[in-house]
Amino acid sequence: MTFLYMLLLLSALPLIKPTSISPRQQAKSLIKWKDGFSSPSLSSPPSLLNSWSLTNLNSLCNWTAISCSKTRTVSKIDLSDMLIFGTLSLFDFSSFPNLTHFNLIGNYFDGPIPSEIGQVTELQYLNLRNNGLYSTIPYQLSNLKKVRYMDLGLNYFNNTDQDWSEFAGMPSLTYLAMSMRGDNRYHSEFPEFISQCQNLTFLDLSQINLNGQIPPSIGQLRELQYLDLSYNSLNSSIPLSIGQLGELQYLDLSYNSLNSSIPSELGLCTNLTHLSLSSNKLNGELPLSLSNLNNLVELGLDNNLFTGQILPSLVSNWTKMVSLQLQSNEHSGEIPTEVGNMSFLLTLNLARNHLTGVIPHNLGNLALLQLLNLSYNDLKGVIPRFVGLSLEVLSISHNHLSGQIPPCVNTPHAFDFSYNNLTGPIPGVFQGAPENAFDGNPGLCGYLECVDSISPRHNRNSEKNNKRVLIGILVPVCGLLMVTTVIGLMFRKKSILVLNKVNTSENFKSLESMILQEEVKFTFAEVVKAVDDFHEKHCIGAGGFGRVYKAELQSGQVVAVKRLNMSDSNDIPAINLQSFQNEIRTLTSIRHRNIIRLYGFCSRRGGCIFLLYEYLERGSLGKALYGVEGVNELVWATRVKIVQGLAHALSYLHHDCSPPIVHRDITVNNVLLEFDFEVRLSDFGIARLLSTDSSNWTDIAGSFGYIAPELAYTMRVTDKCDVYSFGVVALEVMMGRHPGDMLESQLQESSKSRRDNVELLLKDLLDQRSEPPTNESAKAVVLVVTMALACVRTRPASRPTMLFTAQKLSAQTLPCLPEPFGMLTINKLMAL
Repeated sequence: MTFLYMLLLLSALPLIKPTSISPRQQAKSLIKWKDGFSSPSLSSPPSLLNSWSLTNLNSLCNWTAISCSKTRTVSKIDLSDMLIFGTLSLFDFSSFPNLTHFNLIGNYFDGPIPSEIGQVTELQYLNLRNNGLYSTIPYQLSNLKKVRYMDLGLNYFNNTDQDWSEFAGMPSLTYLAMSMRGDNRYHSEFPEFISQCQNLTFLDLSQINLNGQIPPSIGQLRELQYLDLSYNSLNSSIPLSIGQLGELQYLDLSYNSLNSSIPSELGLCTNLTHLSLSSNKLNGELPLSLSNLNNLVELGLDNNLFTGQILPSLVSNWTKMVSLQLQSNEHSGEIPTEVGNMSFLLTLNLARNHLTGVIPHNLGNLALLQLLNLSYNDLKGVIPRFVGLSLEVLSISHNHLSGQIPPCVNTPHAFDFSYNNLTGPIPGVFQGAPENAFDGNPGLCGYLECVDSISPRHNRNSEKNNKRVLIGILVPVCGLLMVTTVIGLMFRKKSILVLNKVNTSENFKSLESMILQEEVKFTFAEVVKAVDDFHEKHCIGAGGFGRVYKAELQSGQVVAVKRLNMSDSNDIPAINLQSFQNEIRTLTSIRHRNIIRLYGFCSRRGGCIFLLYEYLERGSLGKALYGVEGVNELVWATRVKIVQGLAHALSYLHHDCSPPIVHRDITVNNVLLEFDFEVRLSDFGIARLLSTDSSNWTDIAGSFGYIAPELAYTMRVTDKCDVYSFGVVALEVMMGRHPGDMLESQLQESSKSRRDNVELLLKDLLDQRSEPPTNESAKAVVLVVTMALACVRTRPASRPTMLFTAQKLSAQTLPCLPEPFGMLTINKLMAL
C-alpha cells in the first residue's frame, strides 16, 4: 500500500502548480522585460520606470505602475500611455500567477500576443488597446475564464482562418472591444458565441470586416448597454430581436450594407441616447415607434434610401436631441415646425432630400444651433430673419428661396446661399466672402452695385448729407493712414539700409559686425567675455547650424548667442553661411511680437561668426513638453495660448509680409517661450520668400515628422507647407507626444483614414499627464484640435490659410461643444 501511495503521488506531481513565486523573482522578471523597452526620443527605457531597478528589488510593491496583493506579489501592471516601444515576448507570464490587471493601452508594443498568456488564469482585466500588435490572437485566451474586461482594439490582428474560438468559454466577460486598424482584419461572419456571453454590457466589433447578417441571437444579450458594429460588411436586415435590448444606450450600425427598413421593434429600446444607422442601404419610411426614443441625444440616419415625410408626431418627443442628421435620403414633404422645440440642438442636417415648403420661422428658437444645412432641396419662400444668429456653418444652397438675405448678428464662418432666387444687396457682414457663396442668384448685387442701380428719387439735401458723412469718415481715416504709412516707411527704410549693407558684403568678410536694435547697449567684446570665449558651461542648445549660448552681461541684460559650426574663419560650411545670411535677411525685414528678435551679428576675420537674439527664459516648446519641469505648468489654457501665438506669427509671415515668407522648419524645438509662455518663432535659416510666379521649387528641407507630404513628390514650396507643420505642432502640444500614427493614417485613402480614427476619443488622444479639460477649457481644446486636424489634411488645397486659422483661434473657444466632451471622437472633429 505504501508503494502504491508513493507511485500515485509521483504521478500527480506534474499536475501540482506552485502556489506562489517570490516577489524577488517577479522583480527580476520585470527588469528583464524592461531591458527591452525604449521610448520615442531615447534608446533607453522611459524614465518613469526608473524604480524598476536591481538596486530596488525589495520594494517591488512601491514600483511605478505596480500594485500588489496581500501576499506581496504582483496583482496589477499598468503601463498605460507611457509611449513604450517593446514586445510581449520578453514578458514571463508564468512568473505572475496572481496577476488580475494587465493594462498596456497607448504604447508601441508590437509582435504577437504569446500563447503563454493563457497561464495567467486569475486575469480579470486585459487592455492592450492602441499598440502595434499583430499576427493571430492565440486560442489560449479561452483559458482566461475570469476575464471581465478585454480590449484588444486598434491593433493589427488577423484571424482569417479562425472562427472566434479563442473567446469561447468566457462567462464573466462584460466588456469586449475588438476594433482593428490597418489592413490586417478579421474576415468572418458574425460570431455566434457572442450570444453565450450574456453578461456583456459593452461590445465593440467595429472595423473588423464582419460579413453576413446580424444574428437574431443578439437579442439574448439583455444586459448590453453599448453595441458598435460599424464599418463592417454586414448585410440583410436589422434583426427584430434588437428590440429586446432594453438596457441599450448606444447603437452604431453605420457604414455597413444593411438593406431593409427600420424594424418598429427598435422603438422598444427606450434608453437609447445615441443611434447611428448612417451609410447603409436602409429604405422605407421612418417608423413612428422611433418617437418613443425620447432620450435620444444624437440620431444619424443619413446616407440611406429613406422615403416619406418627416412626420411631426415622429420628432415631437426628441426634446433632448443635440444632433439630428437625415441628409442624403429621399425624404419629402415639409420640415415639421416641431423641430423648433429641440432647444439643445447643435447640428441639423436635412440636405439632399426632396423637402418642400418654407423654412419654419420657429427654428429661431434653436439658440445653440451651430450647423444648419438645408441645401439641395425644393424649399421656397424667404430666408427667416433669425438665420445666422449664432451659426458656425450655414448652407441653404440649391433651393428656390426668394427675397433678400437678412442681416445676421454674427456671420457664420462658412456659408452658402448659391443657386436660389435671391435678390437685393448682399448684407455688409458678408462682404468679402467667396463669390461662389452667392452664385446662381442673378438678382443679388454687391453694396456699390445696388447703390448705383437705385433710381434717383432722393433730393439734393440727402446728397449733401451723404457727402458730409463721407468727408467726416474719409478725413480721419486718411490721416490715420498717412501716420501709419510714415511709421511704416521709417521702419522699412531702416530695414532696407540694413539689408543693403548685408547683401553687399561679400561672404561677410567686409562686414565684421552690426547692431540692428537701437536699444542694445552692449558691445560684442562684452558678449564674448560673458560666455568665457564660448565655454561649454554656457551652452544651452545645439543643432546642425551651431551652438547656442546664454550670455549674462554686466548690465544685467541676458542675450542668446548662436555661433556657427566652424574650425576657423576660412572653414565655414557653405550651408551654414547661407543659413546665417538667410536668417539676417529675414529677421531684419520683419517684426512681430511672436517672432524672435535679432539684436545683431558678428563676423570677424580670423575669429568667429555668431548671431545675437533676445533670450527666452523657458527655452523651447519641446523642452516644456518633454522636460521634467515644464509639463506641470502646461495647463490647457497655456497650451491653447501657445498654439494661438504660433498661429499669429505664421499668419503675419504669410499674409502681412511682401513678398510672403515661408518658414519651412516649424517644430517644437524652433518655438521658444517667454516666462509667461508667450511664443517666439525662431530659426529662419531655411526660410523662403515666395515668388508671385510658380518658381518656388526647392530641395526637401525641414525636420522629419513635420514636413508636408506633398514636398516628397512636388518639391514646390507653398504657404500650405507651413500650415501642415503648424498642425503637427498644435497636435503635439495637445497630445504631449508627436502625432505620428495619426498623420500616417491621413496619408492613406480617405475612407481608411476615417475608419482608423472613427473609434478614437478626443479625451484619449490628449496628454494623459494632465487632467482632462472642463468647461471653457474643454471648448478651447476642441477648437484647437479641430483646426489642427484641418491643417494636416493630405491635400494642400483643403488646408485652411494661417490667416483663417489665426482668426478662428482668436475666438478662443467654441460657443458650445457638438456633443459631450467625453464622447467626442477624432472622426467627429475631422468632419467639422
